Amino acid sequence: SSLVASTSDSSSFLNRGGTPGLRRTPGSAGATGSHPACTSCSSGSTTTSASVIVAVVEGRGLARGEIGMASVNLKCPELVLSQFADTGTYAKVITKIHILVPVEILMPDTASEKGKGTKLFKLITENFPCVTFTAIQRKYFNERKGLEYIQQLCAPEFGTVLMEVQAKYYCLAAAAALLKYLEFLQNSVYAAKSLKVSFKGSEQTAMIDSASATNLELVVNNRDHRSEHTLLGVLNHTKTPGGARRLRSNILEPLIDVDTINIRLDSIQELLQDEELFYGLKNAIGHFLDIDQLLSVLVQIPKQETVQVAEAKITHVIQLKHTLDLVPRLRMALKNCNTALLKAYSTALEDNRFDMILEQIKTVINYDTTYLKGSLNMRTQKCYAVRPNINEFLDIARRAYTEIVDDIAGLVNQLGEKYVLPLRTSFSTARGFFIQMKLEGVVLHEGKLPPEFIKVTKQKNNYGFTTADLMKMNGRCDEALREIFHMSYVVICQLLSTIHEHIHCLYKLSDAVSMLDMLLSLANACTISDYVRPEFTDTLAMKQGRHPILERIAGQQPVSNNSYISEGSNFVIITGPNMSGKSTYLKQVALCQIMAQIGSFVPAEYASIRVADQIFTRIGVDDDFETNSSTFMLEMKEISYIIHNASDRSLIIIDELGRGTSAEEGIGICHSVSEFLLSLKAFTLFATHYLELCQLESLYPNVENQHMEVQHTRSSDTGAEKVVYTYLLNRGCSEERHYGLRAAELTTLPSSLIQDAKALACKVSKQLLVRDPETQRQRAVYHLATRLLQTARNSRLDPDSLRMYLKGLKKQYEAELQAAGPSVSIDAVEE
Repeated sequence: SSLVASTSDSSSFLNRGGTPGLRRTPGSAGATGSHPACTSCSSGSTTTSASVIVAVVEGRGLARGEIGMASVNLKCPELVLSQFADTGTYAKVITKIHILVPVEILMPDTASEKGKGTKLFKLITENFPCVTFTAIQRKYFNERKGLEYIQQLCAPEFGTVLMEVQAKYYCLAAAAALLKYLEFLQNSVYAAKSLKVSFKGSEQTAMIDSASATNLELVVNNRDHRSEHTLLGVLNHTKTPGGARRLRSNILEPLIDVDTINIRLDSIQELLQDEELFYGLKNAIGHFLDIDQLLSVLVQIPKQETVQVAEAKITHVIQLKHTLDLVPRLRMALKNCNTALLKAYSTALEDNRFDMILEQIKTVINYDTTYLKGSLNMRTQKCYAVRPNINEFLDIARRAYTEIVDDIAGLVNQLGEKYVLPLRTSFSTARGFFIQMKLEGVVLHEGKLPPEFIKVTKQKNNYGFTTADLMKMNGRCDEALREIFHMSYVVICQLLSTIHEHIHCLYKLSDAVSMLDMLLSLANACTISDYVRPEFTDTLAMKQGRHPILERIAGQQPVSNNSYISEGSNFVIITGPNMSGKSTYLKQVALCQIMAQIGSFVPAEYASIRVADQIFTRIGVDDDFETNSSTFMLEMKEISYIIHNASDRSLIIIDELGRGTSAEEGIGICHSVSEFLLSLKAFTLFATHYLELCQLESLYPNVENQHMEVQHTRSSDTGAEKVVYTYLLNRGCSEERHYGLRAAELTTLPSSLIQDAKALACKVSKQLLVRDPETQRQRAVYHLATRLLQTARNSRLDPDSLRMYLKGLKKQYEAELQAAGPSVSIDAVEE
């Protein structure tokens, strides 16, 4: 039905003189696909309004599964290309689209033919029901045309991208369709050699699917979308829109290259140690406008010249001058920096093209012209932006405008004297010049304003009104302004044509400002809370780690916990009563992992991180009424997604599994899923209420049981038992039994019902299996071997300390063997 509805929309689309072959369809919600994310806003941004258009095309025949994507943010002149092979679930493409938060998705019409839509098309429309879908004739997805576009539009600084993409036919095809569509949509073309073109494969960043981004509240709070209680909210102290966009992008796609991460960490460390550098940069960055948006309009050539276009172009040149005026301050702030990344940006800012452009601008634009807030202030700046004596007719028009403005001020003064009222001249974009009067201490004749005053508005203690003469003067004023803007536009177009070949250096400035802003933001977060620099090894180890979002919400130090996952114990089962803190701990580990991989310090006393190529979460037990999916079906879809996509370098967080079915089936599913994940070297944290799962520790040496500790107190008055949650993680399986019934006691259920339930639960509960001594001995040998390997790879101890550590390992090993049964000496084992 949505496709039928789009046909009429298509005809009106074409009647506006559009490009032939375009058809728009609002996204239609359907049954959930293989991918776990089914909400269009799961990775929404609180820092930017959506303005991205993305084109997607899939190979046909033997090339099915090869995806080409091209996207442009209308507020930023960067064409981002990507091409990759995806699985049958299309997990990568769905995740990438979620991160982009597009307003519109373009696909070939052959992918969306009525009743014959491809699997990719169906998944995209199911996962993004709120996004406009536009079908474009397949002929516009032309890789040869795409390559021509890129050769024509790519700025010289980014020319190396041609080497990367010339054989990437599908992303080139997507680029051709996207750029043709943008030409139609914006009624403008990009200037030659003006676009930043970049190619981003899927191997350079860690993948976090949109369901995990939602579960972990990376950029949107699940309870209140306006709340800043998210990881982005905790780390976002940016001063510029570009910095905020960069931080959001990094959180959703963390880095996986350790060298790049460490370079960022070095810079943050320097910012924290050098107060002068920190505050100097902070003050300089805070005055910058949105350079990306400014670049976006400067590189476009409008097809029609209107007063609005002329006025906008003048504004943009004023903003450009304001931006370039700030470059010396930024250079000065970076003058004495020492780390590689800050030095690189310092060198980039020394580019003499910044000074060259500014000097050329100053030959046309007044020295004191600057970007100001306030509609009248900015109108005045635009009116007098171009220097005098450049265009004689422009000077005459400005004198006429000045005289009209003086006449308006004189008219208001005359009216004030005539009626003995405290009148003053005001200005708004909607009304132009009008009269305002405060009511305090004013006595009106017969309680009314004079009849000469028309279009009266009253706001709090103020009257606003105009007169017929003032309206005529406003008309003359607007006419004079149109003349001024038109003639200024001619001069400014000549200026832009001379500086256009150098304007690409602004991409350097944009990159420098956004990255420096993000680094300052991450450094600022460290000054608010006690964070530590992480190191990167093959072990995840945190001493006294804290939940970064909870720390901000609580306003006080939350309970901290130690974490340890290594190749020798890479599967951790966490048990404990309801409300004991299992879910919070799991999210804490994932959030600290992401913080470390974007180059941030983490909330802990010590942190060692193993870089994860993918982060998966299975959290929550909600039905999805929109897609007719029960709790159990959602669980199975999400765990299926993890099983099909997890690798040896993944971090997997599972918070409850099998709760949507019977206990026997739930335990069976948990056991089989656990055994599959145990075959990988992925780090897995598995929280469960099924205590039977703890038996896995006696079967597999790389399983470790941990539990959230609770304490029991008895009231001295009533004798009633009370559970105290410590939120502390300890080794071993939870000794708590029937804690669900204890939680039920806190409700208004009758006590007799609770007692009956307790009696029945005691009868049906089974004792956990006793550990086999031989298994325990094998486990001790396995742990010793993995610890020795880990020491050989990562140890930085001096010889004496290393000798002491190895002696400790030997004692620990002998203790484990003794606990398993008959004593076996370590020498016998070595033999």
